[in-house]
Amino acid sequence: MSMTKVTLLLVSLLAWPTLMMAQHPNVLFILVDDLGLKDLGVEGSTFYETPNIDALAKSGMRFTKGYATCQVCSPSRASIITGKYPVRVNITDYIGAPSGLDWKRNDKILPAEYPHNLSTQETTIAKAFKQGGYKTFFAGKWHLGSEGSYPEDHGFDINFGGHSKGSPPGGYFAPYKNPKLEDPANGTQLSLHLAQKTADFIDSHTKTSTQPFFAYLAFYAVHGPIQTTSELWGKYRQKAMLNPHQGDRFIFDRTKSVRQVQDCPIYAGMMETMDTAVGIVLNKLKELNVDKNTIVVFTSDNGGVTSGDAFATSALPLRGGKGRQWEGGIRTPYYIKAPGITKAGSESSMLATGTDFFPTLLDLAGLPLLPQQHLDGISLRPTLEGKDMEERSLFWHYPHYGNQGGEPCSIVRYKNWKLIQYLEDYRIELYDIVNDVGEKNNIVRNHPEIALSLLDKIEHFRNETHAILPKPDPRFDADKKEIELQHSQTESQTKLELQHAKYLDPNFSPNKDWWGSKPTQD
Repeated sequence: MSMTKVTLLLVSLLAWPTLMMAQHPNVLFILVDDLGLKDLGVEGSTFYETPNIDALAKSGMRFTKGYATCQVCSPSRASIITGKYPVRVNITDYIGAPSGLDWKRNDKILPAEYPHNLSTQETTIAKAFKQGGYKTFFAGKWHLGSEGSYPEDHGFDINFGGHSKGSPPGGYFAPYKNPKLEDPANGTQLSLHLAQKTADFIDSHTKTSTQPFFAYLAFYAVHGPIQTTSELWGKYRQKAMLNPHQGDRFIFDRTKSVRQVQDCPIYAGMMETMDTAVGIVLNKLKELNVDKNTIVVFTSDNGGVTSGDAFATSALPLRGGKGRQWEGGIRTPYYIKAPGITKAGSESSMLATGTDFFPTLLDLAGLPLLPQQHLDGISLRPTLEGKDMEERSLFWHYPHYGNQGGEPCSIVRYKNWKLIQYLEDYRIELYDIVNDVGEKNNIVRNHPEIALSLLDKIEHFRNETHAILPKPDPRFDADKKEIELQHSQTESQTKLELQHAKYLDPNFSPNKDWWGSKPTQD
């Protein structure tokens, strides 16, 4: 062999890893905090304006039965990162929630104990992509642990803003008071800043490297505190007043008042800003001409805040919202755009959940699956290609009380059916979700054989995952509980009605800690 041929062969062999790497698609994963399914125009909202997200949903496949693995944030985020149900990593409540005897509310059972840090022994999705030759980037909300369990400890090369807190310490306008995020000019909006940081990373990395990237943008929005600008408040106040709501905005549903109307101008302003932020990153992909080689995922960690927190939105026709066991708490936006695989405008009615992102993205990226890691996820690639897949069951185990009125329970969803078993007294509810999406009719007495079959599935799931069950609280006072619920149904609901009516008052003045914060030059 001539010297020239040997040289060419060596050059080719040395270049081979780079060439292979360049063939792998980029990945952009967008996770929104507390975004309800019905908060988007593409899902039926006529009050909030979300053109960028709507366009993204229509550019790929929209899963009409997409779910988070928990009704609150940290557990569902752990599922996305690990490919496992929350019960397998034992993070079954949002990190920071009191448990055991630290629980100070008057309730029948003691919320189960859980670890406050995601184990670094997990091979996270970021580690898997990093091992596959990807540059990994994180921006936004983490809420999966404190020092030693931050994004950089779980496979992310770059971390902007990810730390222990679940809500932005300084609110949505700089200064952010975030130990992992340098402050820009005072008044800079947080969602826009995180989006710009993500766009800047994509820009600089794409222009200087052939290495594919895995970028994970996890907005703090639209989690409370709800904050917007005076301009956006004015825009949506005017929109709400074009067809003002008559009567009460809230109904009392078992444990807490629940919002029934989408007309909060503050939350609507937050929604528009978050959608604008999504557009910043998507437009950067197009500008760099890498959108044809970038998989984009969009989802939420749980349902919208209809009860508790800021009582900001409505999930109708779904029942409940964040923290609650009904569809409003666990059904979420679930969109995947995979160039060359998904068809624009396609939809799937297959049951899909947060554990599925891990194996699906590995499969789409041409990386080896890790079945011992993503135990509870399946690759949705066949569905994305338009093929049929076997029906499956989805499970939830939440041995806690939600701040939003949710009750400790285990849940199974299979075909049309959804069974909820409450962990206070092990009573059950059975719903035909397809024909009763609002979960108004408990039909357990009509279908006892189906209920027993689904109950068997739940018990097998709990046994197989070594699920922790809560214990009775010896401090519980039943009479006092009745008084507390009565107070919630009367005085508390009256206060809510007055507060939310004030948001539409033309003379409304917000808390001094937010809005109207104008960017400065310092």
